[in-house]
Amino acid sequence: MSQLDIFGNPVYSNTDSFPIGLTKIENGEIQFYPNFFPKSESDILLKALKDNIKWKQESMNMYGRRIDFPRLTAWYGENDKPYSFSGITLQPLAWNQEILQIKEKIEPLSGVVFNSVLLNLYRSGNDSISWHTDAEKELGDNPIIASVNFGATRKFQLKHIKTKEKLEIELTHGSLLIMQGELQHFWQHQVPKTSKPVNERVNLTFRVIK
Repeated sequence: MSQLDIFGNPVYSNTDSFPIGLTKIENGEIQFYPNFFPKSESDILLKALKDNIKWKQESMNMYGRRIDFPRLTAWYGENDKPYSFSGITLQPLAWNQEILQIKEKIEPLSGVVFNSVLLNLYRSGNDSISWHTDAEKELGDNPIIASVNFGATRKFQLKHIKTKEKLEIELTHGSLLIMQGELQHFWQHQVPKTSKPVNERVNLTFRVIK
């Protein structure tokens, strides 16, 4: 069952199916469309992205040693828009056909023209991304982040920084998730590891670098 937040909006627990369309939550808004891209188009885009993206194994310093990210990454966009996070700075590669196809389809619903995208390749259930926010200074105030998913279904979890309220969304093949409002300043999100056997997943998070 869902509960109501202090504004009278529904807050969904892990046992609820997250609603389709726009949902207002405390300190943010989420748009979720589980079948935004048809399966036939999603299948083609998944293969093209796996084959054509210049995937890279990034790493970061932690506890005095270099640790590989538990996923492969790539950064594409306008040539003058680098992106820094976790102690690394990524220089953008030029848009390719598949990314432009996805970008042009999601922009009308997102209400912005994106100039950059971070891609992650999750090779198995051992690949993940830990709790974080997309609130770097390059993104400006109240950034709109559009997350597109192809391949295996993975759990996407959000946690309010102050109230510790948690939400969970199943990100399916061809789904679109848009995070907007002040969400990035109040909610962390992650894709946890899973012991279940899962296939590869490609995630694209489109954003505007100021």
